[in-house]
Amino acid sequence: MAESMNDKMLELFQGFSKLTREERFSRLQKMGALSAEDIKYLKSGGLKDTKLAEKFVENVIGYFQIPLGVATNFVIDNQAYVIPMAVEETSIIAAASKTAKWIREHGSIRTEILGKNIIGQIQVAKVSDFEKFEKIILENKQNFINEVNREVAFGLVKRGGGVMDIRIRRVSRSDVENMGDMAVVHVEADACDAMGANIMNQVCEYLKAPIEALTGEKVTMCILSNLVDTRLTKATVTMTGIEAELMNRIVEASLFAQQDPYRAATNNKGVLNGIDPILIATGNDWRAVEAGVHAFAARDGRYRSMTQWYRRGDSLVGELVAPIVLGVVGGVTKLHPTATMALRMLSVSSAEELSRICAAVGLVQNLGALRALTTVGIIEGHMKLHIKNLTIGAGASEKESPIVQKKLEEFLSLHKRISLSNAIDILRDLRSSSGASTLTPNEQR
Repeated sequence: MAESMNDKMLELFQGFSKLTREERFSRLQKMGALSAEDIKYLKSGGLKDTKLAEKFVENVIGYFQIPLGVATNFVIDNQAYVIPMAVEETSIIAAASKTAKWIREHGSIRTEILGKNIIGQIQVAKVSDFEKFEKIILENKQNFINEVNREVAFGLVKRGGGVMDIRIRRVSRSDVENMGDMAVVHVEADACDAMGANIMNQVCEYLKAPIEALTGEKVTMCILSNLVDTRLTKATVTMTGIEAELMNRIVEASLFAQQDPYRAATNNKGVLNGIDPILIATGNDWRAVEAGVHAFAARDGRYRSMTQWYRRGDSLVGELVAPIVLGVVGGVTKLHPTATMALRMLSVSSAEELSRICAAVGLVQNLGALRALTTVGIIEGHMKLHIKNLTIGAGASEKESPIVQKKLEEFLSLHKRISLSNAIDILRDLRSSSGASTLTPNEQR
């Protein structure tokens, strides 16, 4: 049954990028990704009333809208998905969809979750006796866990989660200060389908008083950590039947990002091109995920690539391992109608499933970028899709746009570069030859 549903969805993906907006709505409704009410909501322009915004942030003046599209052709863990992506950058959705189709034709995408717990930190900045502090905390660990689960995290416990462990870390202070060590209590909790930031902060604040009372030490700060190396998401792409030379180029490009932090930064930004738009569409905190991902990429003291591509026999294998801690309950995910619609579109049943989808799309986006960089290059691959933006920026009318776009494509093919000034020149020549005004709206402004 699942296979037939996947086949039906993948069939409906055929030619999706060539469809009109109305035709896309129709296809997505046939897939079950959008309801009639969803389509009505999107056609009306989405959320307009600022009453909801007033509940989210202060000093509200309106909304800043980002284009919402869908990436197609994704089959993750044998399940076909429609991937909602809120993003302004040209080529991201197109590249993800194209690469997902390439992978589907030559291999598979597998994902898994490594660990369950999020982390909270309780800092004692100047511990007088670290060994004594550690001994007291560990002796009372289970009492702390039982009490905080009963008094604070009872909602998580009811859903099968809650505080699971408490650990102690010694963090050295500056040698110049010569003031001893810092003690940090790590509280680990299973937040189930919530991102868990608010509840973890409450847990740590609650533990502050009993820790101070038992140890005689002064707690300095309580806060969750976004470096959640206790709850990692892994995605793996395996492909066969790929040209050997192309595989070698992708492997070499991957090695470049693993060894050079300057390249790693751009490589990882490309991975997040796939992850962030899903986080925004579903109302998740993309800033928290980015902070954790970058910290994890530098965990051994050197900033490295989030991804690794290598050859295994005749196969090309790619892996991504990163802390992608998300939520599907609470906060914006349940309050913002576009976010709730995006979650329905994905049809995810848990935060872990959403994390696995994000990891998979990030890895696929990375492969698409490496493939473009090692073949046609970033200019031809990215700028060809940027032509529409340049045409609009030059001020072309709906009638003029197809002609300007075609001439820009020819210019790009010949010169391997393109800019807004080229679009303006082409539009001016077009209007001059037709007797229309030679001043573009861009120049009139």
